[in-house]
Amino acid sequence: MSVKVRIPTPLQKLTQGQDVVECKPGMIIELIHELDNRFPGIGERISEGGKIRRFVNIYLNEEDIRFIKAEETEVKEGDEVSIIPAIAGG
Repeated sequence: MSVKVRIPTPLQKLTQGQDVVECKPGMIIELIHELDNRFPGIGERISEGGKIRRFVNIYLNEEDIRFIKAEETEVKEGDEVSIIPAIAGG
């Protein structure tokens, strides 16, 4: 079993149109590195210097990782991760 990662529409061009990608369990930052190895360019859109970018929200099973352990949040088999870019406007 693996971890399901939901990819937002703006990043699906990097995942060949896939809206869900399976990754190995581990820490969130390791998951981002795995995504970037498989889909070059996606990592820099999500993180910088080992930290999640301010305008990107990541949820583990519908809970914001900022309220858990941020980039060091552990992800287990069967978990679901959602990457959600912040939307600004007025």
